[in-house]
Amino acid sequence: MKMTILALVFATGFSTVALAQEKKEKNENVKVPAVVEQAFQKKHPNIKAKWEKEDGKYEAGFKQNGKKMSVLYTAAGTMEESEIEIAADQLPASVPQYITQHKLGPIKEAAKITKANGTVLYEAEVKSGDALFDVKGNFVTLKKD
Repeated sequence: MKMTILALVFATGFSTVALAQEKKEKNENVKVPAVVEQAFQKKHPNIKAKWEKEDGKYEAGFKQNGKKMSVLYTAAGTMEESEIEIAADQLPASVPQYITQHKLGPIKEAAKITKANGTVLYEAEVKSGDALFDVKGNFVTLKKD
């Protein structure tokens, strides 16, 4: 009985690692449509990006002026949102208060997200996922990892 349980634990662990590696390999070998590459280069000339594909969309990750940034595009090359790394103390004051009150854990990273329509959101990466807040610091949603 113990051997069966142990075998199941190892099998589950190995398959999880294999799936994670498979996803990573797919992301490293993303074939980005030319229209998406052109849209990115038009806004960010001479910047080299690392591309990932998720849910049919393309995300360009890069550094500019010492800050981690990313831009999300549709397959047609339409920019949906941009994200820039910020310090946790640049989040609206009510964000850390909300995170503490709801016991979401420490803020690992923070970012400012600007949607194509100009809407601004703030993202705080916490233990259980990414907590999103509006420009006034009101909680919007928690995207679980």
